[in-house]
Amino acid sequence: QVQLVESGGGVVQAGGSLRLTCAASGRTFSNYAMSWFRQFPGKEREFVAAISRIGVSTYYADSVKGRFTISRANAKNTVYLQMNNLKPEDTAVYYCAAKYSSGSYLVESEYSDWGQGTQVAVSS
Repeated sequence: QVQLVESGGGVVQAGGSLRLTCAASGRTFSNYAMSWFRQFPGKEREFVAAISRIGVSTYYADSVKGRFTISRANAKNTVYLQMNNLKPEDTAVYYCAAKYSSGSYLVESEYSDWGQGTQVAVSS
């Protein structure tokens, strides 16, 4: 099991930037692919971005491509989500998740561990 704690959320104006951090503890961090999901009020959680175990490969939802960047520092057991040019429609609770399996990044059930979430609010 991996324990995940997100931080870095907050309120920002449209066009601004935030960097989310997810700190992991427990099992060997580099054994897990890591992702960020987000959840809008009253909606299902949706995939945002993913990064492979050693950070060679990254994947993004079309809605954030070119604006968000996922990265990881395995020596620090940390994964980041740099969010630039934020829009009001990015307002959501953001979750990081750890995936040990080789299954799809898009499927929530493939993830073994989740953080508690951090709120991001973008004002217009």
